[in-house]
Amino acid sequence: MDATGKATSSHRHHPFGFSFLSLTISSFPLHYQVNHHHHFLSSFISHLTILFALFCTLFLLLNLSVNSLTSKMSLCYTSNFISLNHQKSLSFTFSSDSPRFINLFSVKHRKPHHPIKFTAERFKLFASLTPSPPTETAPSSYRSKSPKDVNVLVVGSTGYIGKYVVRELVKRGFNVTAIARERSGIRGSVDKDQTLNQLRGANVCFSDVTNLDALEGSLNSLGNSFDVVVSCLASRNGGVKDSWKIDYEATRNSLVAGRKRGASHFVLLSAICVQKPLLEFQRAKLKFEDELMKLAEEDGGFSYSIVRPTAFFKSLGGQVELVKDGKPYVMFGDGKLCACKPMSESDLASFIVDCVLSEDKINKVLPIGGPGKALTPLEQGEMLFRLLGKEPKFLKVPIGIMDFAIGVLDFLVKVFPSLEDAAEFGKIGRYYAAESMLVLDPETGEYSAEKTPSYGNDTLEEFFARVLREGMAGQELGEQTIF
Repeated sequence: MDATGKATSSHRHHPFGFSFLSLTISSFPLHYQVNHHHHFLSSFISHLTILFALFCTLFLLLNLSVNSLTSKMSLCYTSNFISLNHQKSLSFTFSSDSPRFINLFSVKHRKPHHPIKFTAERFKLFASLTPSPPTETAPSSYRSKSPKDVNVLVVGSTGYIGKYVVRELVKRGFNVTAIARERSGIRGSVDKDQTLNQLRGANVCFSDVTNLDALEGSLNSLGNSFDVVVSCLASRNGGVKDSWKIDYEATRNSLVAGRKRGASHFVLLSAICVQKPLLEFQRAKLKFEDELMKLAEEDGGFSYSIVRPTAFFKSLGGQVELVKDGKPYVMFGDGKLCACKPMSESDLASFIVDCVLSEDKINKVLPIGGPGKALTPLEQGEMLFRLLGKEPKFLKVPIGIMDFAIGVLDFLVKVFPSLEDAAEFGKIGRYYAAESMLVLDPETGEYSAEKTPSYGNDTLEEFFARVLREGMAGQELGEQTIF
C-alpha cells in the first residue's frame, strides 16, 4: 500500500488475514471482471469455500457474534465498507452502515459451458489518516451548538495571523486550545509567560507540532476532544526544508492529531499564490490541500475550509520608515507588474473564524482580499508619499537583475548545496516582485481583481498612517523579510 492508500500489486494480504489475487485495492470505486470457461467453476467454488472458512474462523477468534446461520449468514463487523457483488453467483457485502454486517448468500450453479463473470461493482477502502473509527457520515452536529460548547484546536497560534485568530475565537466565545512553542516569536524572542499573556482566554498547550508523538502526548495529557482544528502554520522563512517541515508535515500532524480526538472540520490558512506554484512552500501547501480535499471526498463526515488570502498589511509596510526618512520608494519595473488587495490581520482572522461555523464555507477553497480596489506597488508608493506630504521619489529596479542573480545562485547550488535556501529566497523575491496576489482567472490566464472577493473594513492607507505615527512595533518582518 502506498502513501495515498492504494495497493497495486497482484497479490495483496488484507488486514483480515486472507489475500485477494489479481485485485487492486484503491481509495476509489473499482470495476474488475474476469471471464473463464466452465472448467474453472469447481476451482473457483473451492476457493470461495476456503475464504468462507477463514472468515468464520477469524470472527470466532475475535469473539464476534454470529446472528444467524441458515441460507444467509450475518456477522457483525465494525470497519470501513467493502462491497463485492458476484452476478448470479455469490454476493457478500461489508457495509459501512451502522450496525455493519457481512452478508453471505447461497451459491447458485450457472448453466454449463457458460463463462463465470466476476464483477466487483464496488470496491472501496478508505485511506484513513488515523486508526480511530470512521467519522459519522451525517453532517457534524457541532454547528448546532453554542460557541461555548465548541472545542477548537489552533496550531500556529503564536504566528502573525494565529494570535489574532485565537483572540477572535475567544472573543466569540469558543472554547479554544492553542498549541504554542515554548520559545516563539522572531528567533524565539517570546517566552512562555509572554505567550500566555498574548493568548489570554485560551487554554495554552506548549508542544511541538513538527513531532507527531510529542503533539499527541501533549493533547492526551489535556484529555480533551475537539470539534474543529484551525491551522495558521506557515514556514518561518520559506526555505526548502523549512517549507516542507512546516507547511506540509507539521500541518498534517495537526490534522492527524485533531482527527484522532474527534475533529470533523479543518480550517486551513493557505495562500493565494499557491494557484501558480513556482516555490517550495507553495508546493508543500498544495500537497497538503490536496490530501485534505481527498479526505473529505472519502469521508462524508469530515469537511474543510481552505482560506487563501492575498497580501497582508505587514508585508507591504517594509518601506514606510525608509520613505519617512527621505529614502526613495523601491519598486521593480514600472511599478505595475503586480497588484494585490491587501488585508489586515484582524479582518483575516475574522474571516477564518467565520469558517468554523458557516455552512456556506464548507468544502471550499476561499480566496479572499481586503476592501477596495487592487493596488500596484506604484499606487502604494504614491499613497505613502501623499500621507507624508512629500513629492514622490521612486527607485525603479529592472526585474532582469533578479533573474540574473537567481541564475547565478541556481548554478552555485549545484556546486554548494548549502546555498539552496539562498537560491530559493531569490526566487521568492522575484515571485512577489512580478506576480499579483489576486485570483488567477483559469479562462484568461490573467490575474483578476474583479474575481478576487473582498472582506473587512481596514484599509492599507489607514495602516500606513498608523505606522507613520507609531512605527512598525508588532509588525516586524523578522525571518520573513525576504517576502
